[in-house]
Amino acid sequence: MKLLVTGGTGFVMSVLGRQWLDTNPASRLVILDAAPLDAAAQRYFAPVSQRLEVVVAEVTRPDTWRDALDRAGITHVVHGATVTPLSRGTASEAKREPEAEDPGRIMEVNVMGTVAVLDWARAAASVRRFIYVSSGAVYKHHGPDRPGEPLPEDGYVMPRRLYGISKLTSELVTERYGDLFGLSTTSVRLSSVYGTMDRVTASRNFRHVPNRLAHMALDGVSRVRVNTVDGVGDYIHAEDVAAGIRALLLLPALRYSAYNIAAGVTATIADMVGWIAERVPGFHAEITGPEEADILQDPALHSGMWGAYDISRICTETGWRPRSTRAALLAYVDWLAAERRLGH
Repeated sequence: MKLLVTGGTGFVMSVLGRQWLDTNPASRLVILDAAPLDAAAQRYFAPVSQRLEVVVAEVTRPDTWRDALDRAGITHVVHGATVTPLSRGTASEAKREPEAEDPGRIMEVNVMGTVAVLDWARAAASVRRFIYVSSGAVYKHHGPDRPGEPLPEDGYVMPRRLYGISKLTSELVTERYGDLFGLSTTSVRLSSVYGTMDRVTASRNFRHVPNRLAHMALDGVSRVRVNTVDGVGDYIHAEDVAAGIRALLLLPALRYSAYNIAAGVTATIADMVGWIAERVPGFHAEITGPEEADILQDPALHSGMWGAYDISRICTETGWRPRSTRAALLAYVDWLAAERRLGH
């Protein structure tokens, strides 16, 4: 089997690509990305590099990559190439609106890039499955109707930002291409992802709270300044995301047009600080004013896209289960500490 991953030199998609190769010695991987492998990605893929091909090209320009993919014999596709225009979580950064800087670029890459890859895939006889990587950004800020329940895939969709709008648009386009051309397609809606290979890249400079807390603790910062310890998120490790996507790639038949991939529960800043302190004793949070906070969160955002996502659909269909948020976060802290010891 040969998997094409677009956006595969970046964060989550690189983890998926490496996991695909690690779990099947006979498998192959093709990455299509506008950026070549950076130093971190070269190290990461080094043990499996003989089964990896990287095509460096803009996803919106199929004339620059179509011939290379036609020759590759791709059997599965995960389209993850995207522009992620998000502010980064402090008071000063929250005043900046990254979507306003180049809105046309967001829509071009996130929507027309999807169309370009779908147009290629529908004509490629070898392609068996196409998975589009979407986001919880497609959801409303509120829901479900019965408080305390996780947010299901059906309903509660109402994006208000260009990123979420582009994601929902591409979900619908992916579903329609599947119907029109007999292609097995689905979309995966990811909650807040952190973990292995989480770093700033050309298309993504956002770091979720677990990443920032882990880095601060390992940098020797004993006190993280926050405006609240009650802010929540459904945080999932990239390796758990990759395992979920792989399970859907290999499922004999897909029943749904969208699947949440998430931890399925929320964690507060207080939870995560306490867990990290198990590895870095003395690490703690101090509540300050918003202007002084290292991490700024709104404790009122605890439902809808900000709350827990229902993962019963993918769990029932595939048997996949994420690790507990505590176990996954501690694994990330351990991985990050080992990387630093190696000088990376």
